[in-house]
Amino acid sequence: MNTVTSAQERFEEIVLLKTRFHKLTVQDLISCIVKSAQINQKTVVANVNVRAMNFACSKPWYRRFINQSDYVFCDGFGVLLGAKLNGYDVCSCHRMTCPDYIESLAKACEQEGISLFLLAGKPGVTDRAIDKLKAIAPNLNIQGHHGYFAKTGSENEAVIEQINRFKPDVLYVGFGMPLQEQWIVDNFDRVDTRVFLPLGACLDFYTGTVYRGPRWLTDMGLEWLSRLITKPGQLWQRYILGNPLFLSRVLIESCKKRLGLSKL
Repeated sequence: MNTVTSAQERFEEIVLLKTRFHKLTVQDLISCIVKSAQINQKTVVANVNVRAMNFACSKPWYRRFINQSDYVFCDGFGVLLGAKLNGYDVCSCHRMTCPDYIESLAKACEQEGISLFLLAGKPGVTDRAIDKLKAIAPNLNIQGHHGYFAKTGSENEAVIEQINRFKPDVLYVGFGMPLQEQWIVDNFDRVDTRVFLPLGACLDFYTGTVYRGPRWLTDMGLEWLSRLITKPGQLWQRYILGNPLFLSRVLIESCKKRLGLSKL
């Protein structure tokens, strides 16, 4: 992956736990995706939340993926809180979740003639997402394939062949962290697209396949609580263990900075 330094200089870079992201709004992000889809080079648009930050602390390859991505946006209030604790001036407008802006992105792609391929979800989810997006952007050039396939071998080859026949300007990859990022790393040179956009379970939330919780709760940054209540057996480690782990790491980093020990 190559970093487009000249394009990134327009946005403030925030470094937290040795992992960086950009101070972007939704409008900034959509503009970056659209502009990147119109140039003849590959761009990676990554995102960070608490889980991503924890992965970056324990998986060197994952930290490299984030730090070498061309644009990195924030998808978690916990990360914003961590940035504030470390002295950065950020607000809720610098955090965004894909289900909240996917339709705006689709409309922008339609307007600029940018094609989109959705690679995510269980069988049927991608089809429902395409139907919803076509309803608000009828001229959008869009195709898709579910994400439940073997990520190596003949199944993977067939999916890549389908993507390359379509040659999407933007490829949305939603397998969940860190599988989607690993797939991009493994297949970066073989996939014919201009923008890689890993976005987790966005289509599940967008289509209502997975319940996000009431809007007032998600707006407060407590979407994780709703998910934990609905799927405690699957998600308790991610949130009950992961959130305090992230906060402790941030507090330690903040204390080191204040004591002048950040290089130790």
